[in-house]
Amino acid sequence: MARGDQIYVFREFYNLEGLYEHHGIDCGDGTVIHYRKPSEIIERTSIDTFSKGKKIDVRRYPIRYIPDTVIQRAESRLGEKQYNLLFNNCEHFATWCVTGVSKSQQVENFIPLLRYINVDTLSEPLKQAFMGTPPKDANHLLNQALAEIRVTWDDIHPQYKHALNEMNSWNQVAIEALKRNREDLAREALKRKLTAKRRATELEASLEKLASMTQKLLQNQTDIPH
Repeated sequence: MARGDQIYVFREFYNLEGLYEHHGIDCGDGTVIHYRKPSEIIERTSIDTFSKGKKIDVRRYPIRYIPDTVIQRAESRLGEKQYNLLFNNCEHFATWCVTGVSKSQQVENFIPLLRYINVDTLSEPLKQAFMGTPPKDANHLLNQALAEIRVTWDDIHPQYKHALNEMNSWNQVAIEALKRNREDLAREALKRKLTAKRRATELEASLEKLASMTQKLLQNQTDIPH
């Protein structure tokens, strides 16, 4: 662990150890810049505040910015309050500081697109888990919901990626067709691109529903009686 490193610890999500990683930038002076919980503001805190007693690991990259640049990038966003679990979380921030790319591997690997799940049916058991249900039962309900979410992710996420790839592919076909003065082929390619785009948009809407629900859970977790 060194100055300018992207570091992370496993944080508990309602006492479920290791469910998600919390990322930050090691400043090399005993402080870390990170999206702090629960304020959801990019702050510089002590390394103890960041780790909360958990083991600290380092995310390694074959190509990355030098430490001084990483720190400058992190400091440039101090005070930012634009946290979004799926699109601008602590890992997105830290990865951007180190590599220049805003990316969250754990979101890509885990958070599902609820294409075939009625979010309202999930909300009720989750609401029970976080609003007064005895902790033992709440833990069971939460695990149930998370298991259902994970199954859906494994089924639907490839479809979402396929829709995005298809949309980009048909766009390239349209461009090439126009270069060859084949407006008929270009029109057909654009029609197919729009179909893929509509599909991707539907899936993205489901993703937004999940983002809203999951953020609420994360914000409320500290209010749960243990």
